[in-house]
Amino acid sequence: VQLQASGGGLVQAGGSLRLSCAASDGTFSRSTMGWFRQAPGKEREFVAALWRNSGRSYVSDSVKGRFTISRDNAKNMLYLEMNSLKPEDTAVYYCAADLRIILSSLYTPSAYNYWGQGTLVTVSS
Repeated sequence: VQLQASGGGLVQAGGSLRLSCAASDGTFSRSTMGWFRQAPGKEREFVAALWRNSGRSYVSDSVKGRFTISRDNAKNMLYLEMNSLKPEDTAVYYCAADLRIILSSLYTPSAYNYWGQGTLVTVSS
């Protein structure tokens, strides 16, 4: 699976952005999909994921209530709707996919085999 993330940009605090991730083939529908982010000088961290078996979403506490992850299997697309953005949300955002990841590894970047190139989100105060 090849992934292409897009939709990043510069936004003021309190604003919104929607990130998109296009997958190259039909294995997308059977994959667990996730969003991670990495701020300068920091490790890559989990943001949100959709578990392949149940479709249930998992969201980190830092973005809960503000970010929503969704997917459109017909279009092989993954989305991250980000509202009420804060300066601390500034980071490069990556989409990720894996066909075999286990639930206990959902929050672990190294457990995902496929990654998009990242899209930069900058939130100004």
